[in-house]
Amino acid sequence: MKYILATLLCQSFAFGQYKLEAAAAAPAAAELVAKAGAKVTDAAGKVICELWLRSPIPTGPKSDTQAVTLPEVAHGTFMGIIRFAAKYSDRRGQTVLPGVYTMRYSYFPQNGDHQGAAPQRDFLLLTPIGVDKDFTVNPSFDQLMEMSRKASGTPHPSIFSFWKEEESFEPGLKMLGEHDWVLYTNMGGIKLGIILVGKAEG
Repeated sequence: MKYILATLLCQSFAFGQYKLEAAAAAPAAAELVAKAGAKVTDAAGKVICELWLRSPIPTGPKSDTQAVTLPEVAHGTFMGIIRFAAKYSDRRGQTVLPGVYTMRYSYFPQNGDHQGAAPQRDFLLLTPIGVDKDFTVNPSFDQLMEMSRKASGTPHPSIFSFWKEEESFEPGLKMLGEHDWVLYTNMGGIKLGIILVGKAEG
C-alpha cells in the first residue's frame, strides 16, 4: 500500500492539464480514511480538490443489484472525504460551493432517465459535512438523494462516476476520453477509478 501511494503521488504527467500531489491531514473522519490523501491541481497550480478515501472499504455479502461493480459494498456506505478550496463544477455542470463533503456509495435508478450516463451504475454522492455526521449509518436511497441535493443546490444530487477496476493499472491521474480525468487507486485491495474532473456527454 505504501509503495502504491508513493508511486501515485510522485508521478509527473506528460500531458498534465491536471496533476496529483500529496494532501495534508484529513479534515474529518481521520480514523476511517487513509492517512495519505490526494490533492488535484490544475496547470496553474490551483487546487481543484483534496480527497481522502476510506481504508479499508467495508464489504459484505454480494447484493443482487444489477449493473454495479461493487455489489459487495452496501448502498449508502461512507467512502471518504473531499474538500474544495473554490467553487467546483461537477460533470453535469452543477456548482458545488467551497467546503468539506462526505462521499457515499450509491447507484442511479434503472428508470430510463439515465441511459448512457455511464457503463456502470456506481456513483459517489457528495453531502456537506455539516449535514452528514454519522459515518456508521448507511442512509437509504431516498435519504441519500435528499442529503446530496444540499451539495448541488438542485433537484439532482452532486455525483462522481466511479467503478471497481478489474484490469491491472498503474495508480495515478490519467485522462480518459476527451474530457475526463480519472484517479486510479487501490484502497484496501479494491482497485478503483474515479472521475474527478470532466464533462458528461450528451
